[in-house]
Amino acid sequence: MTRLTLALDAMGGDFGPAVTVPAALQALESNSQLNLLLVGNPDAITPLLAKADFDQRSRLQIIPAQSVIASDARPSHAVRNSRGSSMRVTLELVKEGRAQACVSAGNTGALMGLSKLLLKPLDGIERPALVTMLPHQQRGKTVVLDLGANVDCDSAMLVQFAIMGSVLAEELLGLSQPRVALLNIGEEETKGPESIRNAAAVLATLPAIHYIGYLEANELLTGKTDVLVCDGFVGNVTLKTMEGVVRMFLSLLKSQSEGKKRAWWLILLKHWLQKSLQRRFSHLNPDQYNGACLLGLRGTVIKSHGAANQRAFEVAIEQAVQAVRRQIPERIASRLKSVLPKSD
Repeated sequence: MTRLTLALDAMGGDFGPAVTVPAALQALESNSQLNLLLVGNPDAITPLLAKADFDQRSRLQIIPAQSVIASDARPSHAVRNSRGSSMRVTLELVKEGRAQACVSAGNTGALMGLSKLLLKPLDGIERPALVTMLPHQQRGKTVVLDLGANVDCDSAMLVQFAIMGSVLAEELLGLSQPRVALLNIGEEETKGPESIRNAAAVLATLPAIHYIGYLEANELLTGKTDVLVCDGFVGNVTLKTMEGVVRMFLSLLKSQSEGKKRAWWLILLKHWLQKSLQRRFSHLNPDQYNGACLLGLRGTVIKSHGAANQRAFEVAIEQAVQAVRRQIPERIASRLKSVLPKSD
């Protein structure tokens, strides 16, 4: 394996360096071929490197940044005033070729706008899409996009998302003909808004896409499809609803009884059930699949959840590593050249 360099927006997210720096050190420990550029305020980053060993310090570098884009800043305002910010400097490192990919837990809208401005979308892509791979009950994964980068999507954008998602499933999941579905309010052909119905008509004519029709949201975790396509509004609401339910479920498994006296065999049975269910459903923990790739750009950008903990941010770093290893932007560009002209 060849060495690769990633740029991390160390200041982004709800917790900033307190999460991103320890996650970076853990990623360096786990991957001996990895180099990291930590972008942000050196005074905030340096004290957190005290426990780093010589090897870790030799494979990381602090890149100073003057400011941080606020999580609640309006995207347009954030982009206009982004010079010197940790997010923009992180993206500039990718643009300049000093890093092969970047990771940020910062403002999603600002990251989208700056990524389009600095890295540019691929030919044939109107707007990039946020995509992640969610685990399902058959112990596989489903590629889901868009997750919030584009609130309103026309049929052409949904078709582009389907093509990109299909390539991602092939490269990262190892599927030869990934099944592609559109998220809708019913499985009947007449259901849903015009944009979805028009996208379905186009996808059904593309021989390079294994389109299987509509799927409803309650089938997201069943494994019935390998790629699920939707607009950013629906995708974001669906994802966060699912994450909230899963977190509540897992927390209930860990909760203790409220001081009630129980027979010893009931206590043993409860502990056995808790451990059994945790083993069965722990792969659904949102921390295990943190990191949404901003797909459709000429470079690799990974958006981490703003509230990510250390383990979750480390997972986002690994997502960036895998995307670079599999040359995802280049493979999507190649597929778009062969598929989109036919769809026209």
